[in-house]
Amino acid sequence: MLENCGISGIYSNENCAENLWYSIFKLQHRGQRYCGIATFDKEIKMITHKGFVRHTFTPEELNELQGNYGIGHVSLSDRQPIILESKIGKFAIAFTGNIINSEEVIKKLENEGHSFYTKTPIEFIAKLIAQGKDFVDGIEKMNAQIKGSYTLVILAAEGIYTVRSPYGFKPLILCQNKDTYGVASESRAFTMLGMEIVRDVEPGEIILIDQKGFQTKKILASKRKAYCAFEWAYTASRDSVIEGISVATARNNLGAMLAKRNDVSADLVSGVPFSGIGYALGYHQESKIPYDEVFLYDRFASRSYTPLEQKERDEEAKIKLSVLKETVKDKRIILCDDSIVRGTQIMKKIKDLKSAGAKEVHLRIGCPPLLAPCRYDISTRSYEELIAKKYSIKEITKLIGADSLIYNTIEDFVKAIGLPENELCLECFGKLIQL
Repeated sequence: MLENCGISGIYSNENCAENLWYSIFKLQHRGQRYCGIATFDKEIKMITHKGFVRHTFTPEELNELQGNYGIGHVSLSDRQPIILESKIGKFAIAFTGNIINSEEVIKKLENEGHSFYTKTPIEFIAKLIAQGKDFVDGIEKMNAQIKGSYTLVILAAEGIYTVRSPYGFKPLILCQNKDTYGVASESRAFTMLGMEIVRDVEPGEIILIDQKGFQTKKILASKRKAYCAFEWAYTASRDSVIEGISVATARNNLGAMLAKRNDVSADLVSGVPFSGIGYALGYHQESKIPYDEVFLYDRFASRSYTPLEQKERDEEAKIKLSVLKETVKDKRIILCDDSIVRGTQIMKKIKDLKSAGAKEVHLRIGCPPLLAPCRYDISTRSYEELIAKKYSIKEITKLIGADSLIYNTIEDFVKAIGLPENELCLECFGKLIQL
């Protein structure tokens, strides 16, 4: 079971629905198929939709969602939050991550007499938590039975519970403004609300958010930190800050690392919008090669990495970019991007540039080669999809039609982010973590 989504929670001294709407709108890049909000005002009220946050929620619906605290969600694969009646009370819950022993957990619960409506991770996570004597105990019991990555927000009568899995794979950050307290997958969820970053939720930390603010209820044992390095490389928005490190700064650093290994002459540096732009700016600043845009991004297009099916990804990639012919004609171009997964999309982009008159296209990739499927998020699904697993760099260069190709090394990649290697998850680059 694979998941790619974002969560948020707000506790305020006034109605929170509109601010929740803004928070999940700002997380839309993490999941574009479903969105939902649940609030509490004597009882839980919830509305979910298929589609974009901005296109689906109406002012009338937001007005229905009364209450000064609530949770929100955007998703690629299923509707959340969900509501569950249980012995510890009625609650709404939303989740991001990937549980790698899902089938085993579901089978165990079925043998205990539980039935399932969807068999999605959020459903069995909710059932596991409901077996506790209270929410903190339930989260602890849930954590003991699952493997993988997760962050959670739980809307209960007493407030909002939030937790980050003990390895800390997925980001989760706390923000505050006067008497308003928030938690979200990224800091950008609250920037436009005037809320300031307080800190990141610690790996394994269970927090209750209520009128008193943030209260740590328990910290689950953690073998090590394993923050997803791909968040800084691609998943997170450039204006977010994770573990105190600006995503924009990390990507600029990664581009600069590539420029230090520059071995070709070029007329301009450019990036594949949007995630490649930060790399290109860093490359430009380090190399002093002029920066210019070679692609126009259609602002009505979606993120081509998030659709589930390859056909959808290819179609989205086809419509979202057009070449600025006057910029590329007769130019030698350094083209920066975050990563190469299958190679199909970058091959098309290079072909488009050369068809528009580019003399040379030298590809520079911010990440090291992707060598393994991601077990904790949507990155990739199988070894067969990974071009770097099947071919050498020289072969990839020829296949995609580039004049040269350079990836960042793992050492430079880690150095650019600025955290110790033993605090990062680098599984997709071939460094497996023992759970």
